[in-house]
Amino acid sequence: MDELASVDLEIPLAKYEYLDHTADVQLHAWGDTMDEAFEQCAMAMFGYMTDLERVQVTQVHHIEAEGDDMESLLFHFLDELLFMFSAEPYIVAKKVKITEFDREGFKIKATAYGEEFTIGKHTQGAEVKAITYSAMQINDRPRVERPEIFVIVDI
Repeated sequence: MDELASVDLEIPLAKYEYLDHTADVQLHAWGDTMDEAFEQCAMAMFGYMTDLERVQVTQVHHIEAEGDDMESLLFHFLDELLFMFSAEPYIVAKKVKITEFDREGFKIKATAYGEEFTIGKHTQGAEVKAITYSAMQINDRPRVERPEIFVIVDI
């Protein structure tokens, strides 16, 4: 719990939205930095599964993800977080903070702050079954106003 005491757990304004997509949902997330856009995409996924206002921070989980390029890195990052939610003890994150982001080696280390998902306490939104590569976009070019991400998840 010492790790929790030193972390700013204030939840920033959401920088994501849900876009209609046939039989799936498209997550659209953005941020001032690519780190923040990845974090917001993770929060969009968790927010689609449950009301994050009801989630308390009682546990800390560390995840690592690697890829061959930015798209596969994003895929594996979200997949690791989805696994954290889908396997016992079913952790739902209220906040995800990237602690290391290697854009050349395509590696991420992140910390998820949340608690065990409990039916009755937490609302049940749509079940995210899988992350997909379908229409995945990561926009971080110099002329882009802000880094943004589009990811379709299978529900």
